[in-house]
Amino acid sequence: MGKFSKNCSELDQLAVNTIRILAAEGVEKAASGHPGMPMGMADVAYVLWTKYFRFNPKDPKWINRDRFVLSAGHGSMLLYTLLYLNGFEVTIDDLKSFRQLNSRTPGHPEVGLLPGIETTTGPLGQGFANGIGMSIGSQLLAARFNKDDMQLFGDHYVYAIVSDGDLMEGISHEAASQAGYLGLGNLIYFYDDNQITIEGHTEIAFSEDVAKRFEAYGWHTQKIDGTDHAQIAEAIEKAQAVKDKPSIILTKTTIGLGSPNKADTPGVHGAALGADEMKKTKENLGWNYEEDFYLPAEVKELFDNNVESLKKVYDDWNNRFNSWTAKYPELAADYKVYMDGTLPENLEELLYSENLDKEDASRKYSEAVIQKIAEVAPFVVGGSADLAPSTNTIMKKYGHITKGEFSGRNFHFGIREHGMGGILNGLALYGGFVPYGATFMVFSDYMRPSVRLAALSEIQVIYVFTHDSIFLGEDGPTHQPIEHLSALRVIPNLDVIRPADGMETASAWAQALKRKHGPTALILTRQKMGKIERNVEFTHENAQKGGYTVYKEKSDKPELVILSSGSEVYISVQAAKELEKEYSVRVVSVPSLTTLQEQDAAYINELIPQDAKVAVVEAAITQGWGDFIRQDLYRIDLKTFGKSAPYKELMKEYGFTPENIAKELSSWMK
Repeated sequence: MGKFSKNCSELDQLAVNTIRILAAEGVEKAASGHPGMPMGMADVAYVLWTKYFRFNPKDPKWINRDRFVLSAGHGSMLLYTLLYLNGFEVTIDDLKSFRQLNSRTPGHPEVGLLPGIETTTGPLGQGFANGIGMSIGSQLLAARFNKDDMQLFGDHYVYAIVSDGDLMEGISHEAASQAGYLGLGNLIYFYDDNQITIEGHTEIAFSEDVAKRFEAYGWHTQKIDGTDHAQIAEAIEKAQAVKDKPSIILTKTTIGLGSPNKADTPGVHGAALGADEMKKTKENLGWNYEEDFYLPAEVKELFDNNVESLKKVYDDWNNRFNSWTAKYPELAADYKVYMDGTLPENLEELLYSENLDKEDASRKYSEAVIQKIAEVAPFVVGGSADLAPSTNTIMKKYGHITKGEFSGRNFHFGIREHGMGGILNGLALYGGFVPYGATFMVFSDYMRPSVRLAALSEIQVIYVFTHDSIFLGEDGPTHQPIEHLSALRVIPNLDVIRPADGMETASAWAQALKRKHGPTALILTRQKMGKIERNVEFTHENAQKGGYTVYKEKSDKPELVILSSGSEVYISVQAAKELEKEYSVRVVSVPSLTTLQEQDAAYINELIPQDAKVAVVEAAITQGWGDFIRQDLYRIDLKTFGKSAPYKELMKEYGFTPENIAKELSSWMK
């Protein structure tokens, strides 16, 4: 047996080499992938999973399990191999179908495809931030449900393998700073310090002192040899003993360890070894088995025995949980509400307050709704990227989350939009909480990768994006979103809702809370909106279809249908009242174009008759509307950046007044 590991038995070495070979063979069969990281980090993964990692493959969603995040998601064959060896519902055929169409083992891990995958990773830095969200989730749960005599929650760890790329990406800086500030002691990350990236050795672009960087953030740091099992074990135990700081273990490794010709080269980072090198690697490792994807019996027994030993940990916890449930039945009932995300049946009614009937900005309507949500949905937590006084997202009766104090519900994310997005995803994936995060809409650009991954992962995260148009005014074009509404709408599985008044805002929040399998973006105004003069009764049911009539034509059918969203709905209704002197006009509020497009043809054809002319009024680039509307579409929208000025002057400058809209549409109709 080729001896590449230190301070371990022959069986340990065989098991580590099994991980290396299976991972490399998966990449080899696919002729695509990244074998180097799994081969280099095999020792660390082996020691962690067989000596310290607590899990139950038969109950992969056990709330008090340790979490393992492969932030270096390009090394996905390492994770798939570990899940297979440790008895999860992963087969050898899954390993053989790596990166193939409709397989459960895609190129980068995707949550939901295989049990045991905690998060979708691959875009570097995202898993780093997700793990921090999971750690926060554990502390929030512990603060709510632990009792002095029964400590059931939060005593597990969140482990991650992070790479050079993770540490270079900006999101890791933001998230690491937040984790250090909060003192997340159950967070233990392994930095795979192999000093290789796609372009070459890291020295061509990366020379920082990683240990000093993380010490400055408030992390506990260690440096070890990533092939020395004794050092790996000692480092884990030291990290576990530090309760008031997150830990990062700088792990010196060799990428592609075992490959005689490609180890420690960029060539093993992102390409299969090749048949000849694969053969030489097996010889170099002393791998004497002819069969591909072979699992030696003694290695299988080793992993099976470890899984069996962990059943006692799992059973002990469940026994304590049952005792806790019996002793604290009311608390246990609350816990179930958290885990199930239970909402009142009359949610929309409970979210109503008289504040919604006043003329105000939708961010202020949202603030009133959030106070009601805080009362009826205790599992909702959230915060803002240092903009809470402007986004109006504080739950006023509840405390703030700070180091050592996790009983509150309000986060201070600091000026860290990208980090906030990744942390929100991790918190949603942890279980038991529905998180929201707020910033100005223009800064959604800073967190777009995290928003996209939330949509891909089908997780419930709520984004509160305020200051939604040029009408935020004097801050000018750097802060005025123009293309952002369309840019958000094109993300699959992201519901984008831009309410037009208080009732629509309450309806939007209810819709977001009910939407369990995907994120929602609430798009809210800075400025006050006019009170819509409806001539049709409002219902939440209609609003939650994405589009509905707010102002009905006076004749049997409309000649013109005006579609609008947000603050422009009031303006459109005022314009319609002028236009109806000449034409039969209907105004349709479209709080969610994404939801409206999902309605059946009958509803859409009734709402927007095919023989009517159609116009859209929206203070944004209106890309996407033309894909939905069958008729010629007249657009009163924006095609340029805005200007710095009071918002009422901007309304006149860009034609978003009832008088101008009526004039333009009258001319178009003729």
